[in-house]
Amino acid sequence: MGESTKTASNTTTKELDMATVAFIGLGNMGGPMAANLVKAGMTVTVFDLVPQAVEALTSQGALSAKTACGAAAGADYVITMLPASKHVQGLYLGSGEQQGLLDVVSKDAVLIDCSTIDAGTAQLVGKAAEEKGIAFMDAPVSGGTAGAAAGTLTFICGGSDAAYNKAQTVLTVMGASIFHAGAVGAGQIAKICNNMLLSVLMVGTSESLQLGIDNGLDPKVLSDIMKVSSGGNWTLEKYNPCPDVMESVPSSNSYQGGFMVDLMVKDLGLSQQAALASNSSTPMGALARSLYVNHARQGNGKLDFSSIFEQFANQKSK
Repeated sequence: MGESTKTASNTTTKELDMATVAFIGLGNMGGPMAANLVKAGMTVTVFDLVPQAVEALTSQGALSAKTACGAAAGADYVITMLPASKHVQGLYLGSGEQQGLLDVVSKDAVLIDCSTIDAGTAQLVGKAAEEKGIAFMDAPVSGGTAGAAAGTLTFICGGSDAAYNKAQTVLTVMGASIFHAGAVGAGQIAKICNNMLLSVLMVGTSESLQLGIDNGLDPKVLSDIMKVSSGGNWTLEKYNPCPDVMESVPSSNSYQGGFMVDLMVKDLGLSQQAALASNSSTPMGALARSLYVNHARQGNGKLDFSSIFEQFANQKSK
């Protein structure tokens, strides 16, 4: 297990030209990820419930299908990027008389779900795929919309060695760092551990900066001090939550773009579900979830998660 050292340049032009990919789920992340596969020369068939999302990809050279199963049938790789566990389970396993992807895909295909969902659902789908002799891998991503567009995402994979190795052909086109965390479901656990820590760092950074501001310090100077001191962390270096301290981050754009509060609430909910299941103690994660839920309930769900800074910045005016 570990990080792949293979890069997109290691994938031959022949491999890219011959690969056929079905991409299902063309939202803020899935759309640019699929676009990078098209740009690399792969034959990409897309499906989404939003016609405009499909049109955006077909205008760049992708093919389209009328159904998700239609897109997946015969593809070498099937990549999904969906909102929640229920969508992943329904798509792969089907329901009632409705076919699932596992009913139509090639036995030689590699199925890669990039959604962030609970590990149990990933394992359920993985077991069903294994029973049919089909390779399935959960591969949630980190890096946000900017990373999706630039092809620099981090993929956190759970699955067999064989599936992981074969998936390199497509993952290296969309990502810069690719990790094999373990068996199916391990990718989801690693992802929620990372995002739980990120939320704690963002809350701590926000309250520390506001403490400095309340006591007359310039937040930019304070940030520069903390970045090279023992309090240094990713939020200070790359994603400062205080407006006008750092350019080209959501906090300096009225907290627009980036990773929504609603999505952080979802991920923190998943982390707490996992903590309950394993009897793990996560007091900081639980507190972060409570703070973000409260922030979302105040109408901030669509803002970037760094907007939690406003919960501290506004205290003096309340």
